[in-house]
Amino acid sequence: MTQTALPLIDLSRFRDPREREALLAELRRAAHDVGFFHLTGHDVPEELMTGIFEVTRRFFALPVAQRREIENVRSPQFRGYTATGHELTGGTPDRREQLDIGPEREPVPTGPGDPPWQRLIGPNQWPAALPELREVVLAWQAEVLRVGREVLRALSAALGQPEDHFDTWFDADASTHLKLVHYPGAADRGQGVGAHKDYGYLALLHQDSVAGLQVQDESGGWIDADPVPGTFVVNIGELLELATGGYLTATRHRVRSPEPGVDRYSVPFFLAPRLDAVVEPLELPAELAAEARGISADPDNPLLAAYGEKALLGWLRSHPEVARRWWSDVLEARS
Repeated sequence: MTQTALPLIDLSRFRDPREREALLAELRRAAHDVGFFHLTGHDVPEELMTGIFEVTRRFFALPVAQRREIENVRSPQFRGYTATGHELTGGTPDRREQLDIGPEREPVPTGPGDPPWQRLIGPNQWPAALPELREVVLAWQAEVLRVGREVLRALSAALGQPEDHFDTWFDADASTHLKLVHYPGAADRGQGVGAHKDYGYLALLHQDSVAGLQVQDESGGWIDADPVPGTFVVNIGELLELATGGYLTATRHRVRSPEPGVDRYSVPFFLAPRLDAVVEPLELPAELAAEARGISADPDNPLLAAYGEKALLGWLRSHPEVARRWWSDVLEARS
């Protein structure tokens, strides 16, 4: 296995009674100490691991006009294609283009008094010029959801909880989403994605062979999370930080643009609960509770227990064009 700066966790050991306790201890250390790890033993078929990148490259190779047919400004749910520079992280445009995809659902009728985040539920946009993308992406979404839920069960056990502790919020109405991402090369190797934390429970990243992901360490420096073939990069999200009182911490990370003439592709998947989920603190074993670091206090990025409100805040902040077109009432109410 390629050498890596991040811990390497073999999920298959969670299913082996002889290896389970040792695996839980390793997972607990990785999640607590770093908040990031490479994951192997996930059992996602190799043809799907390669197939998702094949359709991703084919999508971004389509003529710009065909990609723009499904721009996310056409979607109240922030779904669809975003051109380079049109998503913001930390108020600064990211140098990436992407396709945002969520669960395939019908919009929910809403009226006065209904929470605004209900309007995030709705359909995806799919490119007419690449009809096979839908089948591959939805198959990928189902597989990575399976993996993410198993990792979450392992983390629950590692934290002294029943394996199924989080399952309530991850039923058929869970609000997961994924991105197909293309990073073009840039001479300054600057902001592919700015430094940020993910606001769900977990993120699972499938990256190609081009490096660029960096993870912030305790001193404020940056660790290169270079690709390891056949693995996902998994990181802790803000909802797990809230649930554990900071025993697990959402770690800041960023992506640097590749060198000129080099293209980087990645497929991040965000394991998030139902939009009506409200995070409740876990009762950790005493020895773990003693190591909890408390919840981060950042006025520019408040950690909210109500997931729907947190998710909507994130979308409005990162996609201002969509927000102005479809969410002007919410923006006015908050101004």
